[in-house]
Amino acid sequence: MAELVALPTGGTAGKTLTVATAADAFLGSLCNPNTVRNYGIGIGKTVERLGEAKPLASVTDEEIGEALELLWGSAAVNTWNARRASVSSWLAWCRERGYDAPIVPAWTKRLAVPDSETPVRSRMEIDRLIARREVGLREKTLYRMLYETAGRAEEILGVNVENLDFVGRRCRVKAKGARAKTRRRGQAREDVVLETVYWDAGTARLLPRLLKGRARGPVFLTHRRPGPGKVVSARDVCPHTGFARLSYGQARALLDAHTALGGPGTGWDLHEMRHSALTHLGEGGASLLMLMAKSRHKKTENVRRYFHPSPEAIAELTSLLGPGDRFR
Repeated sequence: MAELVALPTGGTAGKTLTVATAADAFLGSLCNPNTVRNYGIGIGKTVERLGEAKPLASVTDEEIGEALELLWGSAAVNTWNARRASVSSWLAWCRERGYDAPIVPAWTKRLAVPDSETPVRSRMEIDRLIARREVGLREKTLYRMLYETAGRAEEILGVNVENLDFVGRRCRVKAKGARAKTRRRGQAREDVVLETVYWDAGTARLLPRLLKGRARGPVFLTHRRPGPGKVVSARDVCPHTGFARLSYGQARALLDAHTALGGPGTGWDLHEMRHSALTHLGEGGASLLMLMAKSRHKKTENVRRYFHPSPEAIAELTSLLGPGDRFR
């Protein structure tokens, strides 16, 4: 986390406050390390572009817009929106504290997020992948669990054995952007609000075979102990075997190796399991509210991006508009 830097006080402080000092103070005021890291990218590069020693009060709205455009004007929509939002939050924070600060100009507007281009795999493709002999039990369980829970890969890989509810076929996960719990007086706590994901018979059959009686530690493990020079948290090491938790990068490489047809890097992505699951549920008639409950999205537009019905599903739906049997 960035070190907290106190802003100068006084009625004329805004005239002498430098861009770098204002940025350090804002980043130092943030409590979440992930937010500090993400915001720091956009704000840090903007500060370099403007000039660290430049007085914040002398920066114009147009200069902010030009910096954003030059730095991320050709970037992906999500990247543009994220960097724009970080700079906007920083400048708004300065103004709220009485300092002269520019605003992000209207012409550098937030862009609409396009529909996801993540492919949707059919049920048959997923079943065939999991049934292949060369796919190990660990990967079979992971792929099936990702599909049946429609969970994010980072969430499922972060699950520990003690988190599993075998009877209820569910477990609690640390969700993306999980909010830290707060005490009554507002003091931050280290633990976060957890969310529940649910699986079905396929995962229920595979999990006991994978765990082999293990009662604690990560569900998905590597096949070796961490090297002597690698520092690993105790939570990420199995107390029974000493093996480390399987990382996202390792799991992604395994899936790519199992599915790549055009060489390394051309295979499936772990996120495709989530996309595919939500699309299949939608094709099966699940309502928007149920899809939101399953995916744990808070905004309907985010769920819509995940739903990509197949041409066959659209054709079947269209058949409902045809004339009845009495006209055929």
